[in-house]
Amino acid sequence: MARGRGITAWLGVSALVPLLCLAALFASLGARPAHGEGPSPGALIEQARRAIARGDGIDAEVKLEEALEHGAPRADVNALMGQALMAQDRRDRARPWLAPGRFSPATAAAGWRSLGLLERLDDNLPASGRAYDRALAIIPKDPSLWVEIGRLRYAGGEHRLALEAAEHALALDAASVRALEFRGQLIRDRYGLLAGLPWFERAIVNDPKDMPVLLEYAATLGELGRASECVTVTRRVLQLSPKNPRAYYLQAALAARAGKYALARGLLARTKGKLDAQPGVQMLRGVVEIAAGNPAAAAEALEAVLAVRPDSLHARELLVRAILMGGQYRYATLRFAGDIAQGQASPYLLISVARAWEALGDRQRAGELLDRAARPASPLRVLGDAGRIGALLELGQTGSAQAAAEAARRSDPGFYDAQALAGDVQLALGHGGEAQVRYGLAAEIRLPESLFLRRFAAYAMARDPKGGHDLVEGYLRQNPTSRPALRAAAQMAAGSGDFGRARSILSWLRDNGGEGDVALLSDLAMAEARSGDLEAARSAALSAYGLQRSSPLATQALGYADAALGGRDAEARALLYKAQAIAGKTPLIAEARASLHARR
Repeated sequence: MARGRGITAWLGVSALVPLLCLAALFASLGARPAHGEGPSPGALIEQARRAIARGDGIDAEVKLEEALEHGAPRADVNALMGQALMAQDRRDRARPWLAPGRFSPATAAAGWRSLGLLERLDDNLPASGRAYDRALAIIPKDPSLWVEIGRLRYAGGEHRLALEAAEHALALDAASVRALEFRGQLIRDRYGLLAGLPWFERAIVNDPKDMPVLLEYAATLGELGRASECVTVTRRVLQLSPKNPRAYYLQAALAARAGKYALARGLLARTKGKLDAQPGVQMLRGVVEIAAGNPAAAAEALEAVLAVRPDSLHARELLVRAILMGGQYRYATLRFAGDIAQGQASPYLLISVARAWEALGDRQRAGELLDRAARPASPLRVLGDAGRIGALLELGQTGSAQAAAEAARRSDPGFYDAQALAGDVQLALGHGGEAQVRYGLAAEIRLPESLFLRRFAAYAMARDPKGGHDLVEGYLRQNPTSRPALRAAAQMAAGSGDFGRARSILSWLRDNGGEGDVALLSDLAMAEARSGDLEAARSAALSAYGLQRSSPLATQALGYADAALGGRDAEARALLYKAQAIAGKTPLIAEARASLHARR
C-alpha cells in the first residue's frame, strides 16, 4: 500500500511537469506574438513617429506604450514619448521621460531638442541652452534646430543673437518653413505687421498645409484689419484640422472687433477650453461676456488674465467694469484698494471706484477719488512706465540710476530691454534727445506700441516735429490699425492746423471702440469745433462730460462749444470756470472767454 501510494504520488508529479511546461509555453506565445501576428516594437515606434509628425500626440503615446509592452528598449522610446506628451501640452508628464537624457543614438538629437523646448517653456533658460547645445553637437546643420535656438535667445533677451540664428537657419535652408516663419515674426516685431506678411507667404508657398504658419499669417491679417482674408485662411486651417481651437479664436477676435459679440462668444465656445491658459483668449472672453451681460463670467476670465499679466491696465479697467455691472460695489472698493493706495490706478479706475463709493453712500471718498482722477497725468503715467522709472528715480539718486542704466546698455547693446530702459531714464529726466538716441537703438531690435509711444513723447520733448511725423507715418504704413499711432497722427494733424484730418481719424477711433474714451471724445469735440461743425462738437463734448464730469478736458471742450455756439453763455461761463479751477488757465479757456466777452 505504501509503495502503491508512492507510485501514485510520483505519477501525479510527473504528469504535472509537462502540463506546467505547456502552460508556460502558451503564456510565452500569448505575450510574444509569433512572426506575422501583429506589429513589432520597431513598427510601433515608426507608427508613433508618424503620429508625432502629424501632431497626434495621443496616438503616438498609445503606440509607444504598446512598443514598451512588446519589449522595446526604453532608451528607444524616451525621446519619442517626451515628444508625444509635449504635443499634448503635458509638460509635467514629459519631464520624467526627457530630463534624465537617456536616449538611444538614433533618438538623441530629438530627445535633447525636446528637452530644450521643455526647459524653455518652463522658463529654465540656462538648462534649455545646455540641452540645445547637446542637440547641436549631433545635428549642427538642422535649420529648424537653429530656429529653436533663436527662440530661446529671444526669450532670454538676446535679440541680436536671435536674429543671427534666424539668418543662419535660412542660410542652411532657404525653403525651411520654420525658418521663414521665425524670420517673419522677427521682421514683424521690428518693422510692423505689413512687413511680416511676405515671409509668411513664402513659407506657405513652400508648404500650403503647414498649420502653424497658416495661423500666424491669419493672425497678422486680422491685426491689419484684413478681415475677409483672415477668415479665408482660418477656414483653410479648419479644412486641414477640423475643430482647430486657434482658428476659432482668431475668428472670434474678428467678430468681436466688428461688434458681433454673440458670434464671438459662440466661436470662443468652440475652442472647448483648450486655449484658456492664454491671456489673450481670456481677455477676449472677458470682453464678450461683458457684452453678453454676464459680469461674473467676465470677471473670472479677467482675473485669469491678471494672474499672468498683473500689470495689464486694460484687464483691470475691464474687471472693474464687470464688477460694477454685477452690483458688487463693496467688493470693487476692496479689490482695487491696493492699486489706488500705490498710485497705480488709471483715471478710469479711480472714477469707477468713486462710483462704487457713491453707491455705498460715502460721498467723501468718492469725491477724493474724482479729484485724483481729474489731476493731469504725468507723461510717464500716460505711457504706463511710471512704475519702473519711479523705481529708479524715487530714491533721489538720479546720477546712480542713470549710470546703472548706461552701464547695462553698453555691456549688452543688443539687449532690447537695456536700451529701452536707458531711454526711459533719459525721458524721466527731461532729456528728449538723449532718450531718442537710446530708443532708436532699441527700435533696431523691435518696435512694439509701447516703445512707439515713448519715442513719440521723446520727439515732442525734444521739439522735433519732423522726427515725430516721420515716426508716426512710418509706423502707420506698417500698422495701419494701431490706435496709439492713429491718436498720435490726429494730434499732429491738429497741431499743424489740419483739423479735417484730425476729425476724420478721431471719428474713426470713436466709432471703432472709442465711445467710452473721455480724452478722445474731448479731442474730437475740439477738432469738430475748429472745423466749423459746432453742433457736432457740442455733441461729442457732452458725451465726454457725461462720462467724466470731473475731467478738465471734457469740461473745457463743452464750455468752449457752448461759448462758440451762443445761447448758453451762463452755462459756458460756469463750465470754463470749473475747467480753470481744475487745470488752471489754458489758451482754449482764454479764447472761449474772449468770445463770450465779445458778445456782451
